[in-house]
Amino acid sequence: MNVWFASAATAGRFPSRAPLVDTFGRAVTYLRVSVTDRCDFRCVYCMAEHMTFLPKPELLTLEELDRLCSAFVARGVKKLRLTGGEPLVRRDVMTLFRSLGRHLDSGDLEELTLTTNGSQLARFAGDLAACGVKRINVSLDTLDPARFRALTRWGDLSKVLAGIDAAQAAGLHV
Repeated sequence: MNVWFASAATAGRFPSRAPLVDTFGRAVTYLRVSVTDRCDFRCVYCMAEHMTFLPKPELLTLEELDRLCSAFVARGVKKLRLTGGEPLVRRDVMTLFRSLGRHLDSGDLEELTLTTNGSQLARFAGDLAACGVKRINVSLDTLDPARFRALTRWGDLSKVLAGIDAAQAAGLHV
């Protein structure tokens, strides 16, 4: 989708807060942002077993991601989904969720969501709920443990299911 966008550095000073509009004249209100290319699985349909990832200096910092997302929120984005790779493997990613939660508190953002493989959910579910995340999407290809391990190469289905349980216990809709 082609949209016009002021740079994150000028977003706070840009005089117009007119909504972003795509080439078909539709307002852009939903944004997916990948916070990392890394993942703790190596799903056969997604990644090679021995991946080469972007050098860390080439990734946006969490502060840059916050500024970028905030600029889009200022231009009318109402729903924001953080994705990856696996976003919960990004070091200190909860600081980004906490920071973006301020847009939920102000009413400028209606929804902050996450797409995850579920492997880290048991660890982060309570924090995600505390940041204002209300629902998440868990990518889960099978409930058969052997097939799950074959698809993910080394994933543990029981950890994902425990993560889903933790998310639901924290009040997240899965």
